[in-house]
Amino acid sequence: MVLPACADLFPQSAYFFGAMGCVSALVFANLGASYGTAKAGVGLAHLSLVDASKIMRGIVPVVMAGILGIYGLIVAVIINSSIDAGQNKYAAGAGYVHFGAGLAAGLSSLAAGLAIGIVGDTSVRAYGKQKAVFVAMILMLIFAEALGLYGLIISLLMGGTAQSFPKGDDKCI
Repeated sequence: MVLPACADLFPQSAYFFGAMGCVSALVFANLGASYGTAKAGVGLAHLSLVDASKIMRGIVPVVMAGILGIYGLIVAVIINSSIDAGQNKYAAGAGYVHFGAGLAAGLSSLAAGLAIGIVGDTSVRAYGKQKAVFVAMILMLIFAEALGLYGLIISLLMGGTAQSFPKGDDKCI
């Protein structure tokens, strides 16, 4: 049986891909969270001018957008804790999977943030004029938030897959 060379199983580029997965999860999720917060916050400011008594119910989209940043943080911490900086400890496949996991969580949260921002802005403005819109607003926000949650779930599953790649000096020559 021929053992693969360490340089093939554990290239230095694996650390780059793992780090980019960590960065991608955090940056894209925070972009989605910040856009959703800002866009929904504009609608909330408008609501305060129309009917200030409804502000506490109108803040729901802002809170839901902020949660998206937490999804990215969770994935970034998990990926970062999985990167072993020792020589011949972090496989190329693990780096690629961590990169994909970071993109899955980050881009899903970005998409969710865009949806939450637009739905939140228009729905909160409408809620100021028509109380019956509140339930529909919550339902739309839940479905938009679910997009980010799907990315979080898949990235956690991918992180588990990354643990199955070989580690250690005994796997290569």
